[in-house]
Amino acid sequence: MPRLTRWFALLAVLAVVQPFAVAHAAEQVVVSAGHVDLGPRFVDGRWTVQLRDDTGDAPTWRDLSEVVLHVNDTARTTVPDDPAYDFLGDGGSPIWVLPQVEQAGVVWPGWNTQDPDVTAAVEREVTWRLHDVRGPGRFVLFLSGNFGAPTTLFTSADATPQETGIEVGTHVHGNWVFSAPGTYLLDLEMTASTKDRAQVADRKVLRVHVGGDTDPRTAFDVAVAEPAPAPEPRAEPEPASDRTWLWVGLGGGALLVVVVVAVALRRRGEQR
Repeated sequence: MPRLTRWFALLAVLAVVQPFAVAHAAEQVVVSAGHVDLGPRFVDGRWTVQLRDDTGDAPTWRDLSEVVLHVNDTARTTVPDDPAYDFLGDGGSPIWVLPQVEQAGVVWPGWNTQDPDVTAAVEREVTWRLHDVRGPGRFVLFLSGNFGAPTTLFTSADATPQETGIEVGTHVHGNWVFSAPGTYLLDLEMTASTKDRAQVADRKVLRVHVGGDTDPRTAFDVAVAEPAPAPEPRAEPEPASDRTWLWVGLGGGALLVVVVVAVALRRRGEQR
């Protein structure tokens, strides 16, 4: 089995310009090998997160609901016996890795912000947010460079949401790590500010099936939890103004004057 340390020689950011004359698919597909990218696009003017699939004859953008990434057993390896990688688990324990460096026979997922409409409209960067992870084990996405410690972008071991920034016009690959076989649901969101100060956002679930003992298409049957609706805004009661208390005070004072006058008149009548 390949060792994870063989994949730690490439820089994280790959400034690869790719053609964007791509088709759009509407069929359920399992991707088990080859290059794919997550990324935002404007489709009919609407900001949406999709998966660019480069594994066929022509590049194809797919809705995340229509695709499963299959992490087959070719991607199985072990955690290095190095304290720098303790965040992946105990040294020697099994993990499945979709590596930062392309490896034959496994999926090579990256992410890019190179869509022409995105580069033209977005101010500086896209925010990529992980809201939740459902699955049988731990999920980690990290970057490894030629020097220095690994940089963790997302880990299901920590509280969510978590986020990272992606500069506009870039193409990046990282190490996608899963600690157990089964289906994982990655609840992801990409947001940005446009140059005309509009806020755009889209939240989707990416299905990943790990291991070779079960049919990866079963991942399509795993229910996706809908995000909790935002609470309805409620108007807070306005505090009474100083003018209100002024009128209350004046009214109370006038009532007191009336009572005093009435008592005085009554006493005068009794004295007569």
